[in-house]
Amino acid sequence: MDKRYQVFVSSTYEDLRAERQEVMQALLELDCIPSGMELFPAADEEQWSLIKRVIDECDYYIIICAGRYGSVAPSGLSYTEMEYRYALETGKPTLAFLHKTPANLPSAKCEQTDEGRAKLLAFRSSVSQKLCKFWEGPAELGSVVSRSVVKLIKQQPGVGWVRSNELIDGAAAAEVLRLRRQIEELEAKLSAVRNSAPPGTEQLSQGYEEYSVNYRFDSFDSSRNSWAWNLSIDLSWNAIFYDVGPYLIDEASEAGLRISMNKMVQARSRAQRSTEERLRGHINLRNFEIDDHDYQTVKIQLRALGLIAKSEKTRSVKDAGTYWTLTPYGDQVLTSLRAIRTEDDDTDEEADDNDEQAREEV
Repeated sequence: MDKRYQVFVSSTYEDLRAERQEVMQALLELDCIPSGMELFPAADEEQWSLIKRVIDECDYYIIICAGRYGSVAPSGLSYTEMEYRYALETGKPTLAFLHKTPANLPSAKCEQTDEGRAKLLAFRSSVSQKLCKFWEGPAELGSVVSRSVVKLIKQQPGVGWVRSNELIDGAAAAEVLRLRRQIEELEAKLSAVRNSAPPGTEQLSQGYEEYSVNYRFDSFDSSRNSWAWNLSIDLSWNAIFYDVGPYLIDEASEAGLRISMNKMVQARSRAQRSTEERLRGHINLRNFEIDDHDYQTVKIQLRALGLIAKSEKTRSVKDAGTYWTLTPYGDQVLTSLRAIRTEDDDTDEEADDNDEQAREEV
């Protein structure tokens, strides 16, 4: 949608005709809509109401100050200063541009009375307290205004104006709002689904229910004879996921997932092997490998429980392999299993006991 911003240009008039023309041209080249005193009738109370209304409708406000203070209202302030103060009071994004050397201006473009010069000096001092830029000639002013407006629009985009034929009617706007709310509701439901166990998993073995995992490895006896072993170990699903889950935080290939399970059975079976009479005197236990059938079963179970899923990341055409990653729900479960709680956190003693049980099974 093509949006144009309205900019109020405030300054004295007769002494800054050329400068205002440069500023107006710069704004038009930026597709902005300039507004200023050229639009207003002679100074009176009705004019001030109109000026405030136009400032309210503008997106930005520009103040240009040179050698004159300007026409004074009954309040004793110039209309230029009144406009500036009103823009600040209403929070309008404001740009200020002060003449670098007003003392060098021709006398015709300067205040002729001591009172006028004193008010101008006080006004310049007030404006300079905030961020402002300086200029010396019309061309320089037009250039610095152009750059400053572009930067201000990027930092503080205004409401702006658009063509009426680009707007949607009331019925269409209501429909858009309805659809937007529907999308938000669906996104909330999707987030809830992604961060909870899939429906039906309550009927599946999980948590601290155990599954018998078969594995094999090799060893040497005291006579340097090679042996091949086939054993099994009962592991809870929490213990399995406790070990395998961290490898999937940044995704893992099919081979990487299998390696993580091989490491799991090697670590988890350490206590079992220490009590196995047949292994006494055996050394160099190596090549631990989970049984392929059990590997596939464990993988499918973790997937069915909603803990892991196939990665949907786009990869190169040559990489046709399968990659696995944690689901958002799986990430939550893994965090609850492995994150270390503070010692004085007694808000969930049962969860703490469960975590400790999973760690002790290592």
